Amino acid sequence: MTPTPLRSQALALLAAGRRWLPAAAALGVALTLSSTAVLAYAELFPTEFASLEDAETADPVPGTLPRVAQRIATGEPLRVVAFGSSSTEGIGATTRSASYPARLEALLRRALPQLGGEVLVDNRGIGGEAVDEMVARLDRDVIAPEPDLVIWQTGSNDPLRGVPLEHFRRATLAAVARIREAGIDVVLMEPQWCPALDATPGAYRFRDAVRTIGAELGVPVIRRSELMRDWISKSRLTRAELFASDGLHMADGGYALLAEATAAEVVRGADAVVTETEAGPTVVE
Repeated sequence: MTPTPLRSQALALLAAGRRWLPAAAALGVALTLSSTAVLAYAELFPTEFASLEDAETADPVPGTLPRVAQRIATGEPLRVVAFGSSSTEGIGATTRSASYPARLEALLRRALPQLGGEVLVDNRGIGGEAVDEMVARLDRDVIAPEPDLVIWQTGSNDPLRGVPLEHFRRATLAAVARIREAGIDVVLMEPQWCPALDATPGAYRFRDAVRTIGAELGVPVIRRSELMRDWISKSRLTRAELFASDGLHMADGGYALLAEATAAEVVRGADAVVTETEAGPTVVE
């Protein structure tokens, strides 16, 4: 099969390794909070987290992140490992602080002030990796740091590199089981919607596999592909704001909304409440 131009471009990007786009001012992300009432997350973030609430995703599954819930209930520090490939590392963002893990940390600190700012999101993303490379560093980057939660973004590079779907599925199931056996909560993040994957036959079968694994194991899945289409259809972003110029990665605008959706998923999965504060907006610079 002759690769399409977009598929060839995507493969070339993977072979070239990590590359940051030219630096520019990062897109600000704001959560404006007021008063001191205690509200459910859906009431507190009607605008900022609308990307998750409005998308056609599965019904919420509260209480699926028990370790995170325990940390929030006791006010103990919360440590999150953002695990994955280039979408986690932040390729396509203008700066590393504009990546979704950096933005997520700021959003969770604002949403959960009862933790006193003790929220750390450790970015363990390495661009170009497929499932085998990520599983090879599972002990070092996920289990050894003993986080409370791992958010695993996966399934984007595997179809571009010809990884068999069933191998991806078996490896992912086994890895999730190992993480949970270590007492770590898990959230999965499915592949992005993008021109490069649109042009790759069978690419979205990996997206569907991630969803199926989540349903089988009772693990929350951030349905990034649906969310991205929803952002465009609801005019929250233009395609130029959502996608980087390479046709594979997200740009600053996409990472900002992805961080909001991920923060909402974490709060929802922990079946938590958040406390409003009178602090100003959170801005990532």
